[in-house]
Amino acid sequence: MSPALRRAAVIAVTAPVAGTILFGTSAFAAEKTVSTTAATLDTAEQKIADNLNTRVQDTRLGSTLSGVVIDAESKKAVWGHDATTALMPASNTKLATSTAALTILGPDHRFTTKVVYDNGTLTLVGGGDRTLTTADLTTMATTAVAGLKNAGLTTVKVTVDDSLFPAPTLATGWNDGYYPDSIAPVRALVVDGRHVTDTSLDAGQIFAKLLARQGVTVTGSVTHATAGSTAVPVAQHESGTLSSIVEHMLKVSDNDIAETLLRSTALAAGRPATFEDGTAVVRQVLTRYGVSLANFEIHDGSGLSRSNRIPAQTIADILDVADDPANGPTLKYIVDGLPVAGEAGSTLGPEWGRFDTADSQCAVGKVSAKTGTLTGAIALSGLTKADDGRWKIFSFIENNSTAAPDATKDALDGLAATVNGCWA
Repeated sequence: MSPALRRAAVIAVTAPVAGTILFGTSAFAAEKTVSTTAATLDTAEQKIADNLNTRVQDTRLGSTLSGVVIDAESKKAVWGHDATTALMPASNTKLATSTAALTILGPDHRFTTKVVYDNGTLTLVGGGDRTLTTADLTTMATTAVAGLKNAGLTTVKVTVDDSLFPAPTLATGWNDGYYPDSIAPVRALVVDGRHVTDTSLDAGQIFAKLLARQGVTVTGSVTHATAGSTAVPVAQHESGTLSSIVEHMLKVSDNDIAETLLRSTALAAGRPATFEDGTAVVRQVLTRYGVSLANFEIHDGSGLSRSNRIPAQTIADILDVADDPANGPTLKYIVDGLPVAGEAGSTLGPEWGRFDTADSQCAVGKVSAKTGTLTGAIALSGLTKADDGRWKIFSFIENNSTAAPDATKDALDGLAATVNGCWA
């Protein structure tokens, strides 16, 4: 069962306006605390703790693991293993990025791509929509062509304007080997999520071909330009809501969307669209939610940076904030977007070999969790309903195991099944 189905009535709060953070409302705790005293564990929790103490010794997990399990309602610490030790979290970083984006931009935010006309030139203006498709461009081209023909124009030049974001750079902890496989250079204009060196020119070239197919002659090559203030809007496309984009991004762990959201969040907060300013806003938002940033270090929005460091306790606290009914109107989409064990088309699907061992198969459909994978770093953090009928939040982050990555993932799936209680 999805964690979304078990939420209690949500405390109504006003959705944040773009560029603002709601301080002093019920959406923010003054301090995020999890009981670390010798709390009394129920029978199911004691079994979780005992089994985890044994199973984290699995050689597939190596010797460097940060892990924690907390009760979602009481905030009681059920189990911990170097919970505050900061490790490379891989794509678990996207949970922090999503929290900031939804808070600053608001879940109903949409990204707008425009076509403007000025002095014989159509300019495709990027608005940070990583979900733009050729079908969307086709509709925009049709609208633009109709306008041109009504004005008696049949010949244009095409340019692209991606000036919303600064020129692409590498984040701290990135290497140029990431391009263009793991991620494309981050620009404000892209079509079909294509991984090419210049996604803006690529989109412009596709747009030019669409115009030509509809009877408009395009002269010269597509180039970069900045649309002038006198340019006339002739077509535009709005993306789906940010809430739906975040859910998709988490389901498939889309690095490109994560980095675009980081920049858009920085802009909405009144800061430049850079790695540095985006991550600064993430830190600000998490602090205002009461999440401790002790030993917390991030340099990007996707988790590709090998310099990122986050403890399992912090990841669990971020999930706890997202799962809190008081924050539901803004952050519930994070929990809703978590891949479900055995869910095809997600990073926990059978096509990735997840939850398919004798130990973990029992948890299919019962665990919702964000994955994370880099060379030398594998993470799994999420929620599941334990044998005592209460929901548990867990985070497991492993670094430097010498086992094969698939073997380490199997071991982490087993830990999640242990929290659920189906692997007794």
